[in-house]
Amino acid sequence: MVIADDHSLVRVGIQTLLGRLDRFEVIGEAIDGNEALALILQLKPDIVLMDIAMPGLSGIEVAERLRDAGSVSRVIMLSGNEDPAVVMTALKAGSHGYLAKDLLLAELEIALDAVLHGNSYLSPRVAHHVIASAARPEMLAAEPAPAPAAPVEESPLTERQRDVLAGVARGLSTKEIARELNISPKTVEFHRAQISERLGVRDIAGLVRRAAKMGLVKLD
Repeated sequence: MVIADDHSLVRVGIQTLLGRLDRFEVIGEAIDGNEALALILQLKPDIVLMDIAMPGLSGIEVAERLRDAGSVSRVIMLSGNEDPAVVMTALKAGSHGYLAKDLLLAELEIALDAVLHGNSYLSPRVAHHVIASAARPEMLAAEPAPAPAAPVEESPLTERQRDVLAGVARGLSTKEIARELNISPKTVEFHRAQISERLGVRDIAGLVRRAAKMGLVKLD
C-alpha cells in the first residue's frame, strides 16, 4: 500500500490505524501528487490511499494518469470535501473508493477489504450526499441519464459484512464473532450497524429473516 498526503500528521495517523490491521503493509509514502504518481507506477501497490488535494498534481489528476497508464493499483481518495460533484469527478477519474478524513478504524478496514476484493466503497455519509444530490429536481431534469452500469457487486454486503452476518445468524455474541473473525468487538458492531442500514432492518430476528430470504445466509 502507498499513502499519499502532504500532511505528515495524516500519514502518521493512517500508519497508526493500519498498525492495528496486520493484513496491510505500507510500502511507500508520498507528500505531493508528482511524487505519488512516480512512486505508484514504480512500486505497483495493490491499494493507494491518497489525499484528493495535494501540491503539484491533485489526487484526481494522479488517478486519471494511473488509469490512462493501465495501472492495476486501486485508489481510495481521502478528503474532507464531501461535495457530490467532487466525489463523482473522483470516481470518473478512476478512483475505487472515497473516504471522509474523519474516518474510523472500522470504516478504513471495510473500505480496504472492499476495494481489495474488486469492489468500490464510499463512506456512508458521502454516499448519502451523492444520493441526495442525484434526487434533487434540478438533477432529475438534466440530460437523460445513460443506461445504468452493471452493479459493483451482486450482494449488497461486503465479504466481511457477510461473515459478521453469518455469525449473527448462528446466534454468536459480538465478542464471539470478533474472536472468530480476529477483529475488534467495535468493528463487529460497526459492521452490524452497516448491515442493518443496507438491509433496512434493525432487530436481529428480522435481520436474519431478511438475510435468509435474500440468500445471504442459510438457516438450519
